[in-house]
Amino acid sequence: MNKEVRERAGKAGLPLMDYILMRIKKLKEDTGIKRTVFAVCPNSVSVIKTALKAAKRWNAPVKFAATLNQVDVDGGYTGLTQAEFVNTIRQYARAIHLEVPVIVAIDHGGPWLKDRHTLEKWSYDDTMAAVKKSFEEAIMAGYDLIHIDPTVDITLPEGKQIAIETVVERTVELLLHAEKFREANGYPKIAYEVGTEEVHGGLADLATFTRFLDLLKKRLKEVNKEHVWPCFVVGKVGTDLHTTDFDPEVAGRLAGIAARYGSVIKGHYTDNVKNPEAYPLSGMGGANVGPEFTEREYDALLELERIYSGLLMEGKTGRRVPIRELLKQAVVDSGRWRKWIRPGENRENFYANDPERQEWLIKTGCRYIWEKPEIVAARHHVYENLRLQGIDAESIVEAHIGRAMDKYFAAFNLAGLNNLL
Repeated sequence: MNKEVRERAGKAGLPLMDYILMRIKKLKEDTGIKRTVFAVCPNSVSVIKTALKAAKRWNAPVKFAATLNQVDVDGGYTGLTQAEFVNTIRQYARAIHLEVPVIVAIDHGGPWLKDRHTLEKWSYDDTMAAVKKSFEEAIMAGYDLIHIDPTVDITLPEGKQIAIETVVERTVELLLHAEKFREANGYPKIAYEVGTEEVHGGLADLATFTRFLDLLKKRLKEVNKEHVWPCFVVGKVGTDLHTTDFDPEVAGRLAGIAARYGSVIKGHYTDNVKNPEAYPLSGMGGANVGPEFTEREYDALLELERIYSGLLMEGKTGRRVPIRELLKQAVVDSGRWRKWIRPGENRENFYANDPERQEWLIKTGCRYIWEKPEIVAARHHVYENLRLQGIDAESIVEAHIGRAMDKYFAAFNLAGLNNLL
């Protein structure tokens, strides 16, 4: 996974992500070509494997941004702890002789950003302690970046926004904890990302966004950590889970502000965005994509179901495996679909919602249930029966996901970047 780039970063006294961003900036100055770092949310093993293969195909770095819902000390919904996640990446990278940098990161690390903490109404002290433990596990596992996001506070009255001063204080507290643990145990430098794209975080307007950075800079200086400055700041650039409209004008303004502080803007919810090529042109430093890959994996499994059903009709397979029905039931039973229910929709009865919305909720909610035993068993049965008929089911799944990833590697001008680092 390109140890040479890591060594160069170390010699430069920089975390890996900071070094890559520095090289991208220098390349832009030399050639005029702007680039955006592509971050994959690893919501399944298929997504992890496909991302590594895509990175090899494009000869470009790839970043994995894992939420604490996905990967954590309890296994998350992928079933992976931090150490297991890193080992899984290394295993698959080694299998394809991958020679590009792979950046491993926590995405949205902060109090109550793990669904369990919110649903069970954990106290502030308990959720902060758990987040700090998660940070420690990530550092020990070899993560390269931590996104610190303390913009949620379930103790506040409904509709009340968290104070920017509080966000800054909690950001610094978490950063100091991570740095103290890292330094005390002799781990390499790691990079940081701060902020949120969510309106509840209070950073959606430019004035507050600038104030946040001013206060953060001042506070870090007060604790002698001004040199540990976040390379990424999350900006609200028009996208969310329900929209695909990236706003280049807003992004450009945010990028200009962030540049004055030595950071670049990171976009979240880049899924299915209509104009990905506008990201580098607007000066976006990075972009996260996740639910889109769950949708493509879902589409691929429905294709496998069609193939399998055809073989069943020909008497070439033993029994029916209703993949769509199994996925739907698993999502409904998980209750995780309620997280994405809109005002006016039915939170209690899934089937009372509009059929089109039901399909969307299943499609995006599948990431929570890929590792459920009944789903793993169904996939294994289908994969094995298709293999006996000379059909490579895994390649079909990876083709669906890979096509979506190729779009971003191309639009973000990342082809061949590995050779320029």
